[in-house]
Amino acid sequence: MTTKKNSLKLIGRREFVDFPLLGVYKVEAKIDTGAYTSAIHCKNISVINQNDKRVLCFDLALDNKQPQQSLRFEEFTQKKIKNSFGEMEERYIIKTLIVIGGKKIKSTVSLSDRENMRYPVLIGRKLVKGKFIIDVHQIHTGGKKIDQEIIKSNHI
Repeated sequence: MTTKKNSLKLIGRREFVDFPLLGVYKVEAKIDTGAYTSAIHCKNISVINQNDKRVLCFDLALDNKQPQQSLRFEEFTQKKIKNSFGEMEERYIIKTLIVIGGKKIKSTVSLSDRENMRYPVLIGRKLVKGKFIIDVHQIHTGGKKIDQEIIKSNHI
């Protein structure tokens, strides 16, 4: 799928994101092009058997403004992902809707204990590729429109 250059938006190194299907709004995320996948902070991650189906259960505890939520997913996968220390770890992956920079994007997100990290959500390059240009000098741009002359002159 190709994206038209005129639909690219500018985001900064940190942005507020929404996860409407999870009931989470305006949580600060770090934009990290060094990470391939996106991750969201979860606790008490477990899989239970319910009515002969495997069900993924976890708690979202993103910040003090939003109460901790217990969620269940019947559709999920597992994948080995390199963590911030360069070690491989098995993580659960869910599909959900993410709103960033005014764009609604269906994407996959890994569940991770990010309690010791500064930001509860990490947005990786898989999600932003072809949709955004990232200006690391800015934060919370909200997805500014990009001047087409800048794109042409920089061959973006």
